[in-house]
Amino acid sequence: MADHDILVVGAGLAGMRAAIAAYRAGANVAMLSKVHPVRSHSNAAQGGINAALRGENDSTESHIYDTVKGSDYLGDQDAIELMCNDAPREIIDLEHMGVIFNRDENGRLGTRAFGGASYARTFFVADITGQAILHVMYEQIMKSGVRSYEEWFVTDLIVEDGVCKGVVAMEMLTGRLRTITAKAVILAAGGVGRAFEPSTNALICTGDGMALAYRVGATLMDMEMVQYHPTTLKGNGVLLSEAARGEGAYLLNSKGERFMEKYAPKMKELASRDVVSRSETTEIEEGRGVDGCVLLDLRHLGKENILRKLRYIHEAALEFAGVDMTEAPVPIRPGQHYIMGGIKTDVDTRTWDESGQNRWRGVKGLFAAGETACVSVHGGNRLGANSLLETVVFGKRAGEVATAYAKSQPDFHVSDAHLKDREHAIKAVFDRPAKKDSVANVRLEMGKTMDEHLAVYRTEQGMQTAAKKVKELKDRYKTLPVGHKGKVYNTDLIFHMELGFMLDCAEAICSGGLLRKESRGAHARRDMPNRDDANWLKHTTTIMGPDGPVAGTLPVTITKWQPQARVY
Repeated sequence: MADHDILVVGAGLAGMRAAIAAYRAGANVAMLSKVHPVRSHSNAAQGGINAALRGENDSTESHIYDTVKGSDYLGDQDAIELMCNDAPREIIDLEHMGVIFNRDENGRLGTRAFGGASYARTFFVADITGQAILHVMYEQIMKSGVRSYEEWFVTDLIVEDGVCKGVVAMEMLTGRLRTITAKAVILAAGGVGRAFEPSTNALICTGDGMALAYRVGATLMDMEMVQYHPTTLKGNGVLLSEAARGEGAYLLNSKGERFMEKYAPKMKELASRDVVSRSETTEIEEGRGVDGCVLLDLRHLGKENILRKLRYIHEAALEFAGVDMTEAPVPIRPGQHYIMGGIKTDVDTRTWDESGQNRWRGVKGLFAAGETACVSVHGGNRLGANSLLETVVFGKRAGEVATAYAKSQPDFHVSDAHLKDREHAIKAVFDRPAKKDSVANVRLEMGKTMDEHLAVYRTEQGMQTAAKKVKELKDRYKTLPVGHKGKVYNTDLIFHMELGFMLDCAEAICSGGLLRKESRGAHARRDMPNRDDANWLKHTTTIMGPDGPVAGTLPVTITKWQPQARVY
């Protein structure tokens, strides 16, 4: 019989919220993560979480419209409506769980302004919002007694007769492989930022969930939509939260000009992220940068305000750039931050097309939520503080819908062939002869290639160069050895498998980029600078074919917001 009703792969906010919801719905649920849950990358979310809750002039309708506009009209409007309508209730639920949100002088939940938003609707905990929510969620997991497989690495999804029935996973402490079966699997394994170098993402963000689903026949959607955050430190990619600009920070060029007044006269520094990143890149390329950067100036906010609301980024700038932002502006530039694309799901987080019309390929019993998924609430560009909202809204939905599905499924046994196949694959890697090439070399070449050719601006030639390079790297990967042959915490082997996942995702990103013959959101082509709604108001899709990625398209769901010129 199955080990669990629900197995959640990933223990960030989407995964924990899914596990909590499934537990509350009566499921036998387990959560699996390759790191301890509170080490998940949701920790890195700094600025806040959006909801039209305060009511003063704001509305859910406005939140929906801002998100649709921010997506450059590529977001599916039914999914956006669902997320924004659920947002106020989720904020209250989080507070009831114990999240200590900042409050205003009257004791009410406080908000700050974020890019692309018509109103200040971002609820926050200083500049450590993700960490604060993550720890509260983990308290709920411990309270519930949900089984947690900590420091286990998923190598394969188990699919029999077109249905997902669990995973093959490695216990990193012992190197032991085993099958963990479940009537439903929820992938909440995060993004694939480390296919780029540098990135604001943690080293664990290697696209595991996306690649696992891709390999068993699921569809990846809008993978070309990779967000570059406007304010990261040069060299190491450390993120300085949008909260800085939300609190009133300026962006300056080498002449001391607030250049965003030229590019987005109404919203200035709080235009959407793709607009700000392109503006910064233009300033740098046209010679008004400072050593490949522009400047983030917070001095006018005052030392007390900075240390109270932005303490983390103050410490980060001091430690990694040697700049005290209370006394001097900080050099910053756009850096890879987030992927809007991912595993195609419907609004109920299913990876398969429940309508029966086979509009896209998926795997029954397999669900996905968070950054690893693409329900398409972000489209071509994500608004800051909508990512945490997506994790809790669709994480909860995944837990509830997957539980209802699991309860309808009969018990089963799975073949031991899945386990034996992975054991043989690992042995084959261990048996490869030593060579000068290494996982580190291939990973760095991939990251630099993606950052050079699929960053803020792109061209056909550049993306073709990247696609060719990724294919070469995949060929090299087939013969890459693993030096360490031990079983206990064999990080050499883990890094090797992670690289395979990243290369699959990088290939899909190149495929989507080459397919989309326009500029939209984060996909800004120098050779095709205009948005083309007549031909490209549609999603790109990628499935794994025998000879590489197979590209396609899907229509965008439009309820009532028709595409308009996108200006800030």
